[in-house]
Amino acid sequence: MRDKTQTNSTGPGDRLIRAGAVVFFLGALATMVTMAPLFFGAKPFPTYMFGLSMLMAVGFLVAAAGVLRSVAAGRRQARGSAR
Repeated sequence: MRDKTQTNSTGPGDRLIRAGAVVFFLGALATMVTMAPLFFGAKPFPTYMFGLSMLMAVGFLVAAAGVLRSVAAGRRQARGSAR
């Protein structure tokens, strides 16, 4: 039996995963920009700029929350179809 989900539909947690990926990559970019002066011998950025590197962790947590939400929805759906 084929799944009735359309290819362009979004499930629970999909938006969180996408948003988490975007935030993670912004954090990765900020990390590279912040660390670049250390490799080139230039004057380093102020300390608060290193806080932007934490966007990687925030993005990872947001994406993980999306995955957990998607898993929970899948379990609920599986329980409902088993009855």
